[in-house]
Amino acid sequence: MRNPATTLAGAIGTLVDGHGRIRVPELLPDSLPDSVREVLAPVQVGQGKQDPEVAAGWADTSLSAAERLYGWNTLEVLAMNSADVQVPVNAIPGQARAVLQLRFVVGTNTGKIESAIRQALDEAGYSMVQLSMGQCFAASRIEPENPWVQWASNSLEETTGQPTTILPNIGGSLPNAVFESTLGLPTLWIPHSYPGCQQHGPNEHALESVLREGLQMMCGLFHDLGTRQDVPSASALASGKI
Repeated sequence: MRNPATTLAGAIGTLVDGHGRIRVPELLPDSLPDSVREVLAPVQVGQGKQDPEVAAGWADTSLSAAERLYGWNTLEVLAMNSADVQVPVNAIPGQARAVLQLRFVVGTNTGKIESAIRQALDEAGYSMVQLSMGQCFAASRIEPENPWVQWASNSLEETTGQPTTILPNIGGSLPNAVFESTLGLPTLWIPHSYPGCQQHGPNEHALESVLREGLQMMCGLFHDLGTRQDVPSASALASGKI
């Protein structure tokens, strides 16, 4: 009899290997723009006390840790099961299931994801593995070289007296493409927190000092937007490469 758990493990290995490297080209972006590489060059990943250790040999090792995290795709196994590992029995399990997540950036053809996975599985001899694709919406990004990006960064630096970090993408699943593509309104996100906030955890919180600084940042940004003469034109925002 075919072992569903062994089969599923092999099928997953067809898509992403044991070192996190994606093996199906259609699940990757078409390129990593130079503008993205430039803004990510000074970004350090895993420097906080509570940050997990960065695995040097994980995923595409030709990229820096920041490029892998903020500029490239990753295919993660979120959950998998087959029988009860706490109470194993001497029998082939009846079924095996896994939930995978593709975290992707601009340049990924979302319309071909499901068909590309199906083809890869079939060609590797895993036609018996059933595939169901869940929620998916396009990624979006205003180019880091857009005049509005630098203008907003300068405003925040003047308010806080500290350098800002420009990230071309964030890790959250947000339908921002509705604004960027559908409405033609490229957007700037200004997240503000600190590494120990325990986001989405049972002890999620914010510090008074962080909230106060966030209010100062946004008040300064809107003040500059209404009073400064160097505000980029609306056409500069609309011309951003999305």
